[in-house]
Amino acid sequence: MRSTVRLDRAIDAPLAEPTSRAPDRASGREQPEPSAARGPTRHLRPPHVDTVLFDLDGTLLDTAPDLIGAANDLLAEQGLPALAPGLYAPVVSHGSAAMIARSFDLAADDPRMQPLRQRFLALYRDRVSRLTRPFDGVPELLDRIDDAGLRWGVVTNKPAWLTEPLLTDLDLTRRAGCIVSGDTVPCRKPDPRPILHACGLMDVDPGRTVVVGDAHRDVHAGRLAGTMTIVALFGYLCAEDTPTFWGADGLIGHPGELLRWLVPAFTPPERPSHR
Repeated sequence: MRSTVRLDRAIDAPLAEPTSRAPDRASGREQPEPSAARGPTRHLRPPHVDTVLFDLDGTLLDTAPDLIGAANDLLAEQGLPALAPGLYAPVVSHGSAAMIARSFDLAADDPRMQPLRQRFLALYRDRVSRLTRPFDGVPELLDRIDDAGLRWGVVTNKPAWLTEPLLTDLDLTRRAGCIVSGDTVPCRKPDPRPILHACGLMDVDPGRTVVVGDAHRDVHAGRLAGTMTIVALFGYLCAEDTPTFWGADGLIGHPGELLRWLVPAFTPPERPSHR
């Protein structure tokens, strides 16, 4: 069984049903909410959602083994011992600079940072799909979405020269309705424009779309774009994360739990009232 980064988190947190929120598009900034409304709110039924936009690392795919492998390959090149996977857990979803900072205990402005970062990315590209696989339950989820005639796409901060070969190697490129990488538009999440660009590519209404991710930036970008937002608790959250305060519409502990949000394809019909 392949090991993966797993951290303390509320896997058994109950699913909350969606609540509608209107982002302040005039200012482009998220408006503060009363403290009682920061967590998910339970409603009887979710609204109609027929499109899913997945984050990549830590949501659709378990990329940690290859990211950690590349970091330890770089340490070996420098004559240093490998680090245990658990030591990378708090930073594995925060990009290459965070991985280098953890590997070599460097500040962001250290002159060694950029050369080491570029070498790390080259090593990662060479092994981008060696150990990476979809999270348990994701293949079945995608099959159910496809079979229902619904649509899904990917919006990631990973650059296209890494995203595209990875998805191609795992035979997901041909199935995705769109792939928006970190350099597809001149901004990245938490900016909402990658989400809006994906909706434009797929010709879908953000209001009928759900963004699924494992980081606050995913929720923030989705909320500003006007989509529903779901936190993937099975992703790369660490003990310091507080996803119940991110303002997401719901939390899921397993990919299959997303199906209840895709209405009406996976929602049982309401029972008739007998009065």
